[in-house]
Amino acid sequence: MRVTITEIKEMKQRKEKIPMLTAYDYVTAKMVDEAGVPLILVGDSLGMVMLGYESTIPVTMEEMIHHTKAVVRGTKKVLIIGDMPFMTYHISVSDALSNAARFIQEGGAQAVKLEGGEVVAEKVRRLVDCGIPVMGHIGLTPQSMHQLGGFKVRGKAVEEARKLLNDARILEEAGAFAIVLECTPAPLSKLITQKLAIPTIGIGAGPDCDGQVQVISDILGLYTDFVPKHAKQYARLAGEIKNAVADYMSEVKSLSFPTTEQSYTMDESLIKQLKAES
Repeated sequence: MRVTITEIKEMKQRKEKIPMLTAYDYVTAKMVDEAGVPLILVGDSLGMVMLGYESTIPVTMEEMIHHTKAVVRGTKKVLIIGDMPFMTYHISVSDALSNAARFIQEGGAQAVKLEGGEVVAEKVRRLVDCGIPVMGHIGLTPQSMHQLGGFKVRGKAVEEARKLLNDARILEEAGAFAIVLECTPAPLSKLITQKLAIPTIGIGAGPDCDGQVQVISDILGLYTDFVPKHAKQYARLAGEIKNAVADYMSEVKSLSFPTTEQSYTMDESLIKQLKAES
């Protein structure tokens, strides 16, 4: 059985911290699932860390569904959340329903995530009414980077902080089962967390959120073009992978790989017969 949204809500009630990670492929998802992480976000961050885009904005539904399917195939227990990409839920409630349904029906996800507060509340409410669990996302919303003027901390000024608190309440009232707080000041995140009955999941939002989410490539040290302030590298696999590839190249060129250990044999008499025939 997979983790349910009810279990995630109960973790907040028990004051048990909720770890969440992104994953974008079968192998990584399998390892995250086996480690016992309860939530995987198939984030549109795959646009940058998997596909080489400059931002999340070019990511399409087809790309998201493709990667979500792979993550689902690699997991058994974790709750999987599909990140709805840019402009797939903004135009109309109908669009939001259609695209969210694709994540559930085609992708195999158990929930979806939408960026925005009051502006998307109607869509959140309709999705929830139709049986699709929704995770909200406020603070720094990467899909709005052009409007926001880039990747900046949100909520330092009182008016913006007040708006974020209001957005969080509205998302809860609309039926969201949890809310991501991205790059918001720790004191504000703590206040929002205290005011909500549903869990908050922080990323660059301080230690007082009910849970934390990180991009898997960041914590493993795989994506080294840019390491966010809020990320901690628990490994530095990029260097290890480069060293492994260099060792492989060296051994191939020096004829020390492959050896008989990595080779297959056959009856020598058959080789003699083939040589005679040729």
